[in-house]
Amino acid sequence: MPASVLVVDDDPLVNDFLATTLAESDLEVSRAYSAEEALEQIDDREFDLIISDVRMEGIDGLELLDRVRRLAPDTVTIIMTAFGEIGDAVRAMKAGAFEYLVKPVGAEATEAVVSRALEYRRLKVENRMLREAVHRRFSADQLIGQSSPMHQVFDMIDAVAKSRATVLITGESGTGKELVARAIHYRGPRREGPFEAINCAALPEALFESELFGHEKGAFTNAIRQRKGLFESSDGGTLLLDEISEIPPTLQAKLLRVLQERYIQRLGSDKKIPIDVRVIATTNRHLPTEIANGNFREDLYYRINVVTIDLPPLRDRTHDIPSLVEHFVRRYNAENGRSVKRVSDSVFKLFEQYRWPGNVRELENFIERAIVTASGDTLSPDDFPRELVTGGARKQSAGLEAGMSIYEMEKQLILATLEAEGGNQTRAADKLGISSRTLRNKLYEYGLKEPQTVRSSEERSGVDNR
Repeated sequence: MPASVLVVDDDPLVNDFLATTLAESDLEVSRAYSAEEALEQIDDREFDLIISDVRMEGIDGLELLDRVRRLAPDTVTIIMTAFGEIGDAVRAMKAGAFEYLVKPVGAEATEAVVSRALEYRRLKVENRMLREAVHRRFSADQLIGQSSPMHQVFDMIDAVAKSRATVLITGESGTGKELVARAIHYRGPRREGPFEAINCAALPEALFESELFGHEKGAFTNAIRQRKGLFESSDGGTLLLDEISEIPPTLQAKLLRVLQERYIQRLGSDKKIPIDVRVIATTNRHLPTEIANGNFREDLYYRINVVTIDLPPLRDRTHDIPSLVEHFVRRYNAENGRSVKRVSDSVFKLFEQYRWPGNVRELENFIERAIVTASGDTLSPDDFPRELVTGGARKQSAGLEAGMSIYEMEKQLILATLEAEGGNQTRAADKLGISSRTLRNKLYEYGLKEPQTVRSSEERSGVDNR
């Protein structure tokens, strides 16, 4: 379908010339001989491009430009002006015109400017549609759940989205912390700004400061050009610090200063660059315990913990599983060209019994894999990995029974808590009300861990047994 262009000029000769020139470029051309006539046509339809003279009787081109911006924000405008009236063109450009043409206009110059304007319009509309798609994808409506814990999460998202408060999102791995962060961003006033995210657990310490704050050319070996950091590139938007507990202690003080003073300094520079960034942080660790162990700064914790959203593990909201399954089946049917129509009751029974150490992410992976490999239109237990069955059996067999010894009861409780926390010893110890050292010694008693290596191997590597 050809692009539509409206030519607005009260000079019939200029109007005819432009209409003829553009029609030869296979564009759909309409004409108006005044701004008032142009506005009548704009009320009836949307044009891709408007080319208008500045000086006209009645409503002039600058006022027409202002009205077009409000009535048809996707329409691109080009202003025409006489040689001695370049000031009008400058004012038009400041008001949002894409480009200007100087009269008398030539065919070649007109075609070149029109081509650039229509390409700009295409990219502008495409970018808007992508933003809207992302907004829909990461809106709170895409967070699935009817359980009471999830309704509390939804209420918190709505409450904090319109503010600029720093948010700390806590929860086990796989519960959807980044999805909540994006929902906060895209439901708030910064939705048109950038959303940047950094996985603090995956970045080597040597690169961390440069990644966050940027660097100048020559700041260190191989710094061959200036580079903006994530704080700069997310200016006017949101920066997600995913798994903030993994930030090296040496950098926590620098991060705290940035959050307090709201400016950054690139590596190799003394220049202070102001930033306007909303920070959202996530963690799957219990930060008060990390503070007590000397792994996290207390002052940084209070700076990021303005508002806390705690995501419940999937095992605590099993009533949401049917809705989640329906959502993932629909998505992965569409993505893979499959037509799975239902999930058997026996599968849902296994889902209810399973502990879900990987939470919603694990459920999503199960469904995607089952849809890709299924031979029929109904998913059965045979379509799922064996750990779904064995994990459910472990859950059923776990528990306290009459006649058990105190030692065995204690062992069952510790192992069940450790499993419930996805193998995270720090959180399990906190839930049990014992120290991490006591938990390690208990595991050693059960022949599961060596007492002197458990902590060192986890804490040195940063692995969270998630």
